[in-house]
Amino acid sequence: MEKPLDSNLPADVLPAALGLEPFRPRLPWLNGDLQTLRDTLRPVPLPPEGGEPIRIPVGGGDQLLALLDPPLDGGDPRALVLLMHGLGGSSCRSGLRRMGLTLQHAGFAVLRLNMRGAGPGRELARGTYAASCNSDLLPALARARQLAEGRPLLGMGISLGGTKLLNALLTVPGLLDGLVTISSPLDLAACSAQIERPRNRLYKRWLLQRLVAQTLADPFGVSEPEREALAGRGPVGPMDSILAFDAAITAPRWGYGSVEHYYREASPLRQLQARAAVLPPTLVLHAIDDPWVPVAAARDLAALQLPGVEVLLTAGGGHNGFHARCDRRGDGHLSGEPGNWGDRLTARWFQRLLA
Repeated sequence: MEKPLDSNLPADVLPAALGLEPFRPRLPWLNGDLQTLRDTLRPVPLPPEGGEPIRIPVGGGDQLLALLDPPLDGGDPRALVLLMHGLGGSSCRSGLRRMGLTLQHAGFAVLRLNMRGAGPGRELARGTYAASCNSDLLPALARARQLAEGRPLLGMGISLGGTKLLNALLTVPGLLDGLVTISSPLDLAACSAQIERPRNRLYKRWLLQRLVAQTLADPFGVSEPEREALAGRGPVGPMDSILAFDAAITAPRWGYGSVEHYYREASPLRQLQARAAVLPPTLVLHAIDDPWVPVAAARDLAALQLPGVEVLLTAGGGHNGFHARCDRRGDGHLSGEPGNWGDRLTARWFQRLLA
């Protein structure tokens, strides 16, 4: 496989090497908030769901549900891409499905994994997932390697999906042959503080409502102390922040002594700074105007100059937005490819990696 370019290149160098224009926001999505909200405000048309359901045992009778999509041309796949959703997401979210279709168009098979408690896999496993949930993710990666049938296994994580994949690779190196993360938290404490800013109160309310609903929808039940905590009557007080949710639900469910312990141990940047870790060829894409995840951790990662790790910072793009002027419009194609700029960058980076 071709050696990746050096990390932290100027924002126009990597896109040019992949045959893309530099990122320029598309009208009317001109700032980070509008880029972030675009898929919600104007959902993209998608074909009916057609993924092959794959159930993955993860212990204790629980299973994760993944959906396997073949290349769109019906030929043999170049590789299998494990596609990971973010916080409050699932395999059904439009942005994740659009990314999957772009990868399928580029000749890849795609495995869209629902983490514990997410989307159509809600009834198959008790509880919820976390930023580091290797007891679930490692069996899923092993099954994905089987499904790859000797072909390369690549990973693509949107937002917290990238964090989960990085944490798995830091625990067991060599699980993937390449990785792309987009808008992924590398420092959980900084992200928690960011979402608490007054400007982000609507984002916080939306995320918190999704997390609480996902937790209460558990068909296996919720403990009485958890139910009290979700109602704001637990030891952490009002359930009015992501920090409070993680303190009451996420940290104790995954064996952490406190929410501070969880944030510290599940933050990939801290682990990468503390020891020499070997990652597969990796692309980290992050927008400087991301309203959810501060860019500082991505800059710190670039400063580490890890071999094979490219960090691409763009001035615009929001949180998992990256809707550009050069994207296709309506039924016409400006680029000749489906998906937005971030989707196409991912597909082309994977294609270059396998060249």
